[in-house]
Amino acid sequence: MSVATICLVIACVFPVVCAGIAKRGGVADGSFDNHAPRDWLAKQTGVAARANAAQANSWEALPIFAAGVLSAQLAQAPAHLVDALALTFVLARVAYLALYLADRATLRSVVWTLGLGASLGLFFLPLAA
Repeated sequence: MSVATICLVIACVFPVVCAGIAKRGGVADGSFDNHAPRDWLAKQTGVAARANAAQANSWEALPIFAAGVLSAQLAQAPAHLVDALALTFVLARVAYLALYLADRATLRSVVWTLGLGASLGLFFLPLAA
């Protein structure tokens, strides 16, 4: 399995990690409502609300990244470059989540842009080969 494929798996699981962080406090204190989890999450503030927003953004970022990885691999772009951009995306998403949880909005947006650039760059790798 290539590094890029492993990164794709990580990116697929990442929104679930964000959801777990968003729900963690409510599960711990018994306030989480598993009968209406979306309603419960919509009422959250602070870290839980930011983790839930990061979850939504992670789902939104996933299709572009997945299409980029698969497109680059199918076009037989240089594997080391595909791997490098895929790792850049995953590291940017990890930093994005940390910055979102810490409420560092401007830096979070910069890191988000880096992740988007890595995803889009995957589509252009075959042109460089």
